[in-house]
Amino acid sequence: MAAVQGPIVIKQLAPAIGAIIEGVDLAKPMDQETQDQITEALLTYKVIFFQKQDMTPQQHRDFAKRFGELHIHPFYPNVDDAPEIIILDTHAKNIPDNDNWHTDVTCIKTPPMGSILMARMLPPCGGDTSWSCNITAYNALSAPLQKLLDGLTAFHDFRKSFPVERYGNEEKWAEAVKNTPPTVHPVVRVHPVTGKKGLFVNSGFTTRIVELTKGESDLLLEYLFAHSGRPEFTVRWRWSVGDVAFWDNRLTQHYALADYMPHRRIMNRATVLGDVPKGPLS
Repeated sequence: MAAVQGPIVIKQLAPAIGAIIEGVDLAKPMDQETQDQITEALLTYKVIFFQKQDMTPQQHRDFAKRFGELHIHPFYPNVDDAPEIIILDTHAKNIPDNDNWHTDVTCIKTPPMGSILMARMLPPCGGDTSWSCNITAYNALSAPLQKLLDGLTAFHDFRKSFPVERYGNEEKWAEAVKNTPPTVHPVVRVHPVTGKKGLFVNSGFTTRIVELTKGESDLLLEYLFAHSGRPEFTVRWRWSVGDVAFWDNRLTQHYALADYMPHRRIMNRATVLGDVPKGPLS
């Protein structure tokens, strides 16, 4: 039987995005009321943090599964008896590849609704992660630019973040590319729950705006990538071992700072699949 947890305490971190959730033990069975409160906090604050958690990878998986079907990544290594939990182990011989603004796995038809990241091993200092709110970024654009973007779509390509040289195995890479062909999503996405509009392009996977010439697309994407990371749209988290971040992947981006080499940083992530993105004119 699920135990009643709480009372939940919420502490907002920044105007645009981010809150700390207190009063929840993610390793324990959870009642529906607590899950509903977490879901509501996620929708309100876009990324929520739980401190001093003690979850096994299996408990991490089980918590994530409460929110939907889990994605199994075609590239990153995973936990042997919990393949839904990927291992992000970065050090001098395996340098970070997520030190840019990106939204997880937008190269598939149903990009994740959310990701749940837990700190397992940390460097002496550094290795923070920042999140940006794409709703706030969209709202900060001029009305004419918003109107233009509302009608555009863009390609998202697995190969942009995962080129063949990262694999070291061309056959495995070719199979991953075959199973993950480029897909088209709206440049502006309507959140399926809140109905709010936000930018849905990111430097990790977005390659080209369909309706524009290459030159026009390159210039506009460069601007939108830079715009989305403006400090006033963001929150930055300094990790401690046992911290957990749960973010709404549908209209956020994040950036893992790679400032800790040659030290080591190990994180575990569960990724919850979402729905097909819809634009304002869909």
